[in-house]
Amino acid sequence: MTGVLPDTRLRRLVAEGAVAAERDVDEAQVQPASLDLRLGRVAFRVRASFLTGDATVADRLSDFEMHRIDLTHGAVLEKGCVYVVPLMERLKLPPQVSAVANAKSSTGRLDLLTRCITDGGTEFDRIPLGYEGPLYAEICPRSFSVLVRPGMRLNQIRFREGHAELDDVSLAALHGRVGLVDGEAVIDDGLGFSVDLRPAKGSLVGYRAKPHTGLIDLDRIGHYEPSDFWEEVHTRDGRIILDPGAFYILVSREAVTIPPTHAAEMAPYVAMVGEFRVHYAGFFDPGFGWAEAGGSGSRGVLEVRCHEAPFVLEHGQIVGRLVYESMAAMPETLYGREIASNYQGQGLKLSKHFRALRN
Repeated sequence: MTGVLPDTRLRRLVAEGAVAAERDVDEAQVQPASLDLRLGRVAFRVRASFLTGDATVADRLSDFEMHRIDLTHGAVLEKGCVYVVPLMERLKLPPQVSAVANAKSSTGRLDLLTRCITDGGTEFDRIPLGYEGPLYAEICPRSFSVLVRPGMRLNQIRFREGHAELDDVSLAALHGRVGLVDGEAVIDDGLGFSVDLRPAKGSLVGYRAKPHTGLIDLDRIGHYEPSDFWEEVHTRDGRIILDPGAFYILVSREAVTIPPTHAAEMAPYVAMVGEFRVHYAGFFDPGFGWAEAGGSGSRGVLEVRCHEAPFVLEHGQIVGRLVYESMAAMPETLYGREIASNYQGQGLKLSKHFRALRN
């Protein structure tokens, strides 16, 4: 059967050696439709981001490495710098299996650019059929410097057999059966979603990262005071002006649902919309927003960065899309039910590292 491999198949890949690691894979890494990846013990500070092409990552590091950092007892990755960290996991995929990686939700909400690179890779985060070799994380903290340690899970990987993506006809049929959004579905090469700048109460619509802040220890959950790192963004007319170079946390107008038979991935609505870019954490597991898994539709958090010119963003403007994929089989666990989550039923919400906010 084709589709995204569920948790049961992920455990089998580990048992069969298709996914191996220097430290045994922990059950906590296994999500309904993805596997968390863990940082290794060293980080390489490099002078530029790179893809390997016909070379290995080790070859490229010999060209671009500036110095290496021992992560054993924790180390700081500084804002504005680029690092390459070997991951604990390596792959020996069957010939019919490919994979795609993406940042975890909390990683994206910290504006912590994290991408997977491989030997012989021509794209970030894309692992071809039958890949055999190591995995690396390229990490670039863009708004906050962070403290990391070996074993931290900043990105995750999803495995596929065959073609899993739903075309627009199939997506419309799925919406007709289960209701993927709480309203009219805008279906055009995926399920479109827009930005909410008219909250049901009050005028708070988002948060903007402060330019000069302290360090964030990624192991500290619910620890940091939001006002030390974020400025509130308010509006009463349904529009905001994005400042060049600034990073914002906003929220989608639509509440979305991922049924247990499917997974989804956030993708740009177009490569560029106006003068800003929406960066996505990536994967939505089966059960996200699903009523039987403790949700009633969950809104998507938007990680927005403006480019060279100030740009007016208006309520209801479409900024992204959800690409739905069929599961190869139903997972044993669902997001938000057996798998506890910080983000089931979410609205406007910062990463789990910050104390609870008023909404």
